[in-house]
Amino acid sequence: MECPHLMNCVKVTNLPLKNENSPNDWVCSVCKTKKSSWICLTCGEINCGRYVNAHAKTHHEENDQHMVSMDCHSYATYCYVCDDFVVNDTKNRQLHQLREKLQALNEFDWHRPEYHPQLRKRSNSSDNTENVKKKRDKGGGKYCRPKAQVAGLRNLGNTCFMNAVLQSLSNIEQFCCYFKQLPSLEPKPNNNGKKNHHPKGLNGNGEDMLLCEELRKTLISLWQGSKTAISPESLFAVVWKVVPRFRGYQQQDAHEFLRYMLDRLHMELLNILPYPTTHNPICIGLKGKCTIVTAIFGGVLQNEMNCLVCGTESKKHDPFLDLSLDIPYQYKQPKSKDEEPPPFHLHECLSRFTELEELADSELYYCHSCKCKQRSTKRFWIRRLPNVLCLHLKRFRWNNFFRIKLDNYVKFPVKGLDMSRFMLANMHETRRSSGGCMLYDLAAVIVHHGSGAGSGHYTSYATHSGCWHHFNDSTVTICDEETVANCKAYILFYIRREVNLAPFSL
Repeated sequence: MECPHLMNCVKVTNLPLKNENSPNDWVCSVCKTKKSSWICLTCGEINCGRYVNAHAKTHHEENDQHMVSMDCHSYATYCYVCDDFVVNDTKNRQLHQLREKLQALNEFDWHRPEYHPQLRKRSNSSDNTENVKKKRDKGGGKYCRPKAQVAGLRNLGNTCFMNAVLQSLSNIEQFCCYFKQLPSLEPKPNNNGKKNHHPKGLNGNGEDMLLCEELRKTLISLWQGSKTAISPESLFAVVWKVVPRFRGYQQQDAHEFLRYMLDRLHMELLNILPYPTTHNPICIGLKGKCTIVTAIFGGVLQNEMNCLVCGTESKKHDPFLDLSLDIPYQYKQPKSKDEEPPPFHLHECLSRFTELEELADSELYYCHSCKCKQRSTKRFWIRRLPNVLCLHLKRFRWNNFFRIKLDNYVKFPVKGLDMSRFMLANMHETRRSSGGCMLYDLAAVIVHHGSGAGSGHYTSYATHSGCWHHFNDSTVTICDEETVANCKAYILFYIRREVNLAPFSL
């Protein structure tokens, strides 16, 4: 959002150096942590963010005119009065200049000898040389904290929703490796110099626009390791053309983008690549066909409807790629912004999803036995679990004429999510389909920061090579498991401990 407080709040011109041994390690002035460091743009004080110890927010509460802060590593700007991220700048482009200074300090090598005269003077001493060598070896050859070896994605203008989804999918190994190993899907020119189009057009105007081809290129570029950040311009251009819903540079919902993207990939792969269509227990989708999308994310729900008048029961099997979970009504939002909403566990959301409920009068079910609409009950069971379980928490809810965000902290397991209690089991018709491991481990999390549905900022956490990373557009940092467990999740990606993708091994 555009913040009206910048002109009166942004007064910092010179950046403080809080650590003389490593000046680009920004340290909270209160708790001395180096995590999530924010600089007050009024006085220049460094404090930690709200997801660590919230000393930056406390600083604003104690100094009500100090409204705006900037993240020292991602350079995102936040206004505590507007309670949202800032997208505009001052007339003198002060935010832009501060970002350039922060970036220069973060990338500067402060350990070169010419910037440490005391080391130069004593360089002839073998003892001191040995001490410096030992100190460097003890720190793994570096004085600063370890940097991530994976690439970020540049923000093209409110495209953090897309970047968070792409980074999450790229760190699901089975999904990413499959697309990276695909051959080029671009139409090849024939002898006349014209391109041979795919047998089935995908966009209705005779020109093939393949999202899966641009995704393949993007995933390959992400893991080449030659750049700290890449620009997904080509992929975003294709998204604009094939999904008009996402044209423009306004903020979009990450979950809506994820669903549009998976559906589009599934449709394209069905049209251009042959895959097993029968006798495959993991194949679901259009006319029983399966792609890598449904093989990884596809599961099956059993929808049970029961007429309360005649007792007639009907069952329906519905395929799904993700589960959207309601936040229980008993955890209402506090009336005051200063009051933190109550936390609860992910199991409560899953239990609510599978519990028996009576349909409202506006949703009466048509009973084929009674030949009219009757009061009835509905219940969902999970009939078959997917290899990757995608859980979407419904944090945005309509309130009169606008959407509000439910900012509750949801406790979720990083390892060992047991789905057995939510499965339709011990019935003869589901013994084959519900078989397999029901334990899941977390692979990625998408987080929405801010208070509005059409504003704010998206970042993601994902595990890569046994280490957790925080993806904030072009900035990628290594983090610990505790940081991930404490985030306010919006979308969770869990991987089954026993994955079976045999038909899709290239």
